[in-house]
Amino acid sequence: MIKILSTDNPNKATIIKQMLEENNIKVVLLNKQDSSYLMFGLIELYVQEEQIEKSENLLKEINNERNT
Repeated sequence: MIKILSTDNPNKATIIKQMLEENNIKVVLLNKQDSSYLMFGLIELYVQEEQIEKSENLLKEINNERNT
């Protein structure tokens, strides 16, 4: 699996994970945040190598919509 996103925002990670899953992309969310202090650590999203291009295109679409 390939990492496509690292963030310290759990809401952002969950929303992106759901969006990818709605587009039939298998996603693994790995939460490396400290359980006591959520400001330390990252949340990472991983996808299968054969789905990396589709995943990156969807992430670009999201970023373009936010910047418009």
